[in-house]
Amino acid sequence: MIVRAAQRISLFVVTGLAMTGTADAQQAFLDGAYGNKDGCAYAKTGESTGSDDFFLLTGEGITTAASYCGFKGDVTKEGDSFAAAISCSEEGEGGETEDRVEIRRTGKDYTIAFKDGTRWGPLKRCK
Repeated sequence: MIVRAAQRISLFVVTGLAMTGTADAQQAFLDGAYGNKDGCAYAKTGESTGSDDFFLLTGEGITTAASYCGFKGDVTKEGDSFAAAISCSEEGEGGETEDRVEIRRTGKDYTIAFKDGTRWGPLKRCK
């Protein structure tokens, strides 16, 4: 039993390290958090201002006042911009929806562009 417990712990540690490596590689595509005023306030404090005008882009995903879209798989570079598959959950809704977004560099800022034409941004680098 001691050997099996040690094997489980080793598997957990190896899996955790592999997941950490993936997260680090994913976060490397941005040089920080980007958002509007309320999104950057959330990035800094971890607390929402309660605003409906809330957008935050990080290396892990996109957060708004009513939804969270996490990146799935690799984020691919296309010039100064990026493309990514996302999985989104909406506040008050069950389940998740899958989509693909372009994260477009516009000067020093980013704009999120969805396939249906929806655009979020420009999002400035949070200070």
